[in-house]
Amino acid sequence: MIRHLKAPLRQVGARDRRLVARSAALPWTPADGLLMALTRSANKGRLWWAVAAVLATRKGPVRRGALRGIAAVAAASASANLLGKPLLPRRRPAADWVPEHRRLVRRPTSSSFPSGHAASATAFVTAVTMESPRTGAALLPLAAAVAYSRVHTGVHWPSDVGAGMLIGAASALATRHWWPLHPAPPSRSAHRAEAPTMRDGEDMLAVVNPGSGDADFDPTDEVRFAWPKATIVYPDPGTDLRDQLAAEIRRHERVRALAVAGGDGTVAAVASVAADHGLPLALIPAGTFNHFARDIGVRSMPDADAATEAGAAVGVDLGEVTISGKDGTVRRWFVNTASLGGYPEMVRLRERIERRHPRWPAAAIAMVRTLRRAQPFAVRLDGRTALVWMIFVGNGTYAPKGFGPYYRPALDTGLLDVRYLRADLPYSRARFVLAAVTNTLSASHVYRQYDLPSLDVELLGAQRRIATDGEVGPLGRVFRFRSRPSALTIYRL
Repeated sequence: MIRHLKAPLRQVGARDRRLVARSAALPWTPADGLLMALTRSANKGRLWWAVAAVLATRKGPVRRGALRGIAAVAAASASANLLGKPLLPRRRPAADWVPEHRRLVRRPTSSSFPSGHAASATAFVTAVTMESPRTGAALLPLAAAVAYSRVHTGVHWPSDVGAGMLIGAASALATRHWWPLHPAPPSRSAHRAEAPTMRDGEDMLAVVNPGSGDADFDPTDEVRFAWPKATIVYPDPGTDLRDQLAAEIRRHERVRALAVAGGDGTVAAVASVAADHGLPLALIPAGTFNHFARDIGVRSMPDADAATEAGAAVGVDLGEVTISGKDGTVRRWFVNTASLGGYPEMVRLRERIERRHPRWPAAAIAMVRTLRRAQPFAVRLDGRTALVWMIFVGNGTYAPKGFGPYYRPALDTGLLDVRYLRADLPYSRARFVLAAVTNTLSASHVYRQYDLPSLDVELLGAQRRIATDGEVGPLGRVFRFRSRPSALTIYRL
């Protein structure tokens, strides 16, 4: 069957020849030089990496689109160049089919079918459109110009470009198999909560962390606009934020609500104080990822302002972990996730590398180094002995259930999402990677996932650090995780 398929694809039809001849007959215009520069810039996907770097500076769907776009380009490039070209070889158009001023100095020598440039361009724009339709529409002319430039410069037949575009679109859509699109509605919570109406933020303490997220953006102005009567508190680098905020509450005669403008780490610290003191919390997302704000459904300052003005709030679950070690016992709340194993070490390494490199490269370097030198550790999980590489505990039940938990459909389940990677089976890391790539983790023997109201973890070796909401926590040997239903009241319309 493959032999019968290869024969017609290797041949060049009359329609391809007519279209190339029509393109070659177009008169000279300044666009000729632009198309030649554009086609060279897209070699090896360099153009799309540059566009992704620009898009990644934006938060929310635009940044997610950039990341999904790079993943789609990698899949499309591999499909076109490593599979399509060797299996379906075809001669490229002869150089003299196009005018001399359009010919590339270095003409490609690989198979003409399919076009890798067209595949990458279509994959990137399709993937970006899936996350941010407006951004994708803005990039569509650029992708179309890259695809056509391959015919204009005489290095591809039109059918090569068409096949590449199909491969690119399929590669972008295939990313949903491993990376589902985040649903537009916020996570559910059936528990409405009583919260005071906070007009102008009177009797409110608002924590503002200018160091969260974009270093060039200070959320102070947004907080002052939303709640001009609120008392603003800035984190003291030499003091634990929880202790600092608790002291501020004691110092003020009347505090009816707390607010926070920062990333997930700052939000988690303020949320823990709000839960301890029974105070409602208003949230302005101002971090890098803002996972908790995204799930809550608070996208920006106006969302938080409107909810406090209306006194609209819901009760959401919090995760609690009690950490026991040589230095005593400590309790921590977490709004998103907690983990043991490679992740805390990766966070510490990333922070050191960030002193010399930007955050994104630092995170990539830290991940590679951590995985390479990871060591398994023995534990008791609710009394059962196991050897594991890492343990993940989510506040609430996350989706998808395979690799890469991304969002929570509900915030009031009263359950923890427990996942761990076994280390007692041969080639467990390789088997984990293979199962993650093929999206078969649910059937893998090295991966375990449970929804539980609580989990007790006892380390059978040396103490380890826990990471909660991306922040490295204290050392411990025994970790008791609990879901605390409706422990936090948060403003949300």
